[in-house]
Amino acid sequence: MAPADILDSDNLLDRAIEAHYADIKAAVLRRGCARGLVSDVVHDLYIRLAEQPDVLKGKRSLCAFLCRSAINLGIDRMRRARLEQHLFSGTEIEALSVPAETAAPDYGLDVEARLAVLREAIAELPARRRAVFILHRLHRLEPDQIARKLNISRNMVDRHLRRALAHCLDRLLGIE
Repeated sequence: MAPADILDSDNLLDRAIEAHYADIKAAVLRRGCARGLVSDVVHDLYIRLAEQPDVLKGKRSLCAFLCRSAINLGIDRMRRARLEQHLFSGTEIEALSVPAETAAPDYGLDVEARLAVLREAIAELPARRRAVFILHRLHRLEPDQIARKLNISRNMVDRHLRRALAHCLDRLLGIE
């Protein structure tokens, strides 16, 4: 590549934007972009094309290419503005009604307190009832499996589970 060609490729974008600036702005304006944003769109176009200077080489009509590219950027900007307006158009009441992605700071304390009460409630259960409860809730065994394992009837397993759950629920409701 001759030195004149290198100089040509470095300045091609600058010369093209300078030569067609009014045409580019007019094209973007005709497509509905706000008058105050037209210069920003052309500036964005310049920044994007400056990152890839070879994109202009070999184009038959630099003016048409620059206008089409700027129009596309303007359309993208208008779509983004519409989306942002839709996303942020709610009232404060609506914003406060959206559930938080993270728990409230005191939630962890509440959970710890409930777990402590639940541990105590389980410890208070009679040995056989506690064993049935733990096998069912923690080890995920079915009532029939628990009955076989502890050598008791299925009815007795159901009765132990009902009473254990009722006891734990009573204790948990007592802390509120």
